[in-house]
Amino acid sequence: MEIGPGNVRERLRRALPGAMRARDAVAVAALRAGLAAIDNAEAVEAARHAPPVASHPELAGTLVGLGAGEVERRVLTDAQMEAIVLAEVTELRTAAEGYRRTGRADQAERLLAQAEVLGAHLDGSARGDGTTP
Repeated sequence: MEIGPGNVRERLRRALPGAMRARDAVAVAALRAGLAAIDNAEAVEAARHAPPVASHPELAGTLVGLGAGEVERRVLTDAQMEAIVLAEVTELRTAAEGYRRTGRADQAERLLAQAEVLGAHLDGSARGDGTTP
């Protein structure tokens, strides 16, 4: 598979509509999981920010003003996003091996197929499996 331009998030996003049109449940699940992992990594821990002092006088725990409760998300580098998706691939392969050991070859094959889908969107140096795009 030829890797297109952009970072891994952009490649996963571009691949998702095609997988949905093809009704490829394995690819859709893998692509969504990869995107969710990146999005989760960008989340900011709530404990890092001081609690807001202003609140609505009639509604406890609410904030005054448009966007008053929003904080900037972390900005990940391309390398960090590649590492996150690679970790997802590794986790899928590890889980597949566990299923295979317990006699659940069907589940193992599904997870390995998802790992293959995600791995195909990583650049060759990030795959960790020795293959090149």
